[in-house]
Order: sequence, then C-alpha cells, then structure tokens
Amino acid sequence: MREDNAGKTMRFLGGAIAAALLLTAVPALARDGAMVRVITCKGPDAAMEIYVPEDVLTGALSPKNGVVDALYALDLSGALKGKHLERVHITQSPDHKGIVMTQYTRGLAPTTIPEAGGTVNFDNRFGTHAVCSKFSLQ
Repeated sequence: MREDNAGKTMRFLGGAIAAALLLTAVPALARDGAMVRVITCKGPDAAMEIYVPEDVLTGALSPKNGVVDALYALDLSGALKGKHLERVHITQSPDHKGIVMTQYTRGLAPTTIPEAGGTVNFDNRFGTHAVCSKFSLQ
C-alpha cells in the first residue's frame, strides 16, 4: 500500500519533534553526571525514588547553600501513566534526622523523609501513605 505525501510529512514531523524533545532533555540530565538512588518508597498508588548526584555523595561537589539539586521519580505504571522524573531540591531537615524534598516545579509543600525510613505523604493525588526505605547508597 502506498503512503500519501500528507502521511509521510506527518510521520517526518512526529519524528523530528520527538528527536528535538530528546535532544533538549538529555543534556539537562547529563549535566548532573551520574545519579545515585538514595531513597525508595512504595505507596498504595505509586512508587517513588529520589536520586542525588554521585559527586555530592563523594564530596566532589558541595551543595549550594545547603541545597542539593536532585531528581524525584514517580512511578505511576500501575495507573497506566508511566514513570515521571522531576527536578527537586533536597535539604537537611532541621532536626538532622532526615531530608526535606521540595517539589519546586509543581509548587507542592516540602516533604520530610526520615533518614531511618518511615511513612511519608508526598502529595494528595498519588503519594500518600508511602513507606520509605532507610537512606542508602543502593
């Protein structure tokens, strides 16, 4: 079966747009270097993971004013929505017994995650009653 010109054009444009999105997203993540998963959480509706740059953990890179730029993965595969990565800020909790994750791109309230693990509410849509593991370097 022969494909008409409009179909070829749409297929080309779709591929070009996908390539452009990939090329703009990959360098942004690559600038951070290797990322290490430090916390995993499992809730009734989703799974969450937090990744920090390996350079911060080794001391090669210092946090800026006590803030670490990190990634938060929200796995909504069970809800058929895929796995999303979001940039977050991580700071030490005031009592030094955990970390505070700020989802600044979505304007959500900061979430405190105990270093020893525990139950955490990330947000009211998918991240409630999540049981988080102890802070680890995988």
